[in-house]
Amino acid sequence: MLKNRCVRVLQIISICFLIPYWFSSAGATVTPSTSNHYFKTVQKRLIKDGFDPDKIQRLYSGPQINFEADGVSIFFTYSEAKVDYDQFANDWSIRKAKAYMQTHREDLRRTEEAFGVDSRVITAILLVETGLGSTVGTRSTLNTLSTMASLIDPQVRSSFWNMTLKSKKISRKKFEKKAVRKSQWAYQELKAFLTYAYREGFDPAEIPGSIAGAIGYAQFMPSNILAYGKDGNNDGSVDLLTHADSMASIANFLKRHGWRPGISRKKAEKVIYHYNHSDYYVNVILKIANLLKG
Repeated sequence: MLKNRCVRVLQIISICFLIPYWFSSAGATVTPSTSNHYFKTVQKRLIKDGFDPDKIQRLYSGPQINFEADGVSIFFTYSEAKVDYDQFANDWSIRKAKAYMQTHREDLRRTEEAFGVDSRVITAILLVETGLGSTVGTRSTLNTLSTMASLIDPQVRSSFWNMTLKSKKISRKKFEKKAVRKSQWAYQELKAFLTYAYREGFDPAEIPGSIAGAIGYAQFMPSNILAYGKDGNNDGSVDLLTHADSMASIANFLKRHGWRPGISRKKAEKVIYHYNHSDYYVNVILKIANLLKG
C-alpha cells in the first residue's frame, strides 16, 4: 500500500506546476565538475543497497549530473495557499479537456472497461496534474532526487543552506528537521526511480520531472510507478510520457484504492483523496468530471 508520505508529495507537485516561474530560474545549480562531491554519500548508499558499482559511478560522473540546489530549495519554501485548482474548471480548460477525450477516446474507453474507473475522472486528473500532458517538468528527475537525498549528509546540508535558504523566510532549525526527513524519503524514491529506469531500459539522466521528482502526464512518484504503473498501450513498457500508460496507471491507482463503477460521491472523494491529500483538489477533480458530462 502507498505510504501517506509518498502520496502527500503530490500536493507539492501540483503547486510547482501551477506556478511556472518557480522552475525557470538558473539559480544555484552546481556544475557537473563539482556535483560528484555532493553525491558521494548517495553513491555509497546505492552501492551498499545492491546497485552495480560501475553503473552508479558512471551515472554520477556523467555530464548531465548537477546538484540542483535552486529547484530543491522551493521544496522548503512553497506556500500551499498559492494553489488555484479552480482555474482548470473554467470554460477554456473544459473545452480543451473535451477535445482531449475525443482525440483519445479509444484509450479512455479501453481503460474504463479494464479498470472500471470513470474516464472523466481520469481526464480531470490529467488536466490538473499536467494540463493533459503539456507541462511535465523540465528538470532532471535524477538530479532532483539525488540532491534531495544528499541532504542526509550534514556538510552537504550546510552548503545547501548557504547556497539557497540563508536569506529566505525559514529558520535553520526548521530547515534541518525537514531536510533530514525529506532526504530519507527522497533516497527511497531515488532507489525506486533507478529501479524503474533500468527495468524499462531508460537512461536515468534523460527522464524529466517536477521539482519534487514526479514523472509523466500523471505525475507519479517513482515508488508509485513501481506499485501502480501499467502498460496501457501493450507495447511492453510502462512509460508515463505516453497517454495510454498514464491513463491506465491513474485508473489502476484509483481502483486499488477503492474505486468501483457506480461509486457514490462520498466514496469517490475518499478514493481521490489518496491521489492528493487536499479536499480542495478532490472537489475540483469531481467538479471537472461533472462539467465534462455536458
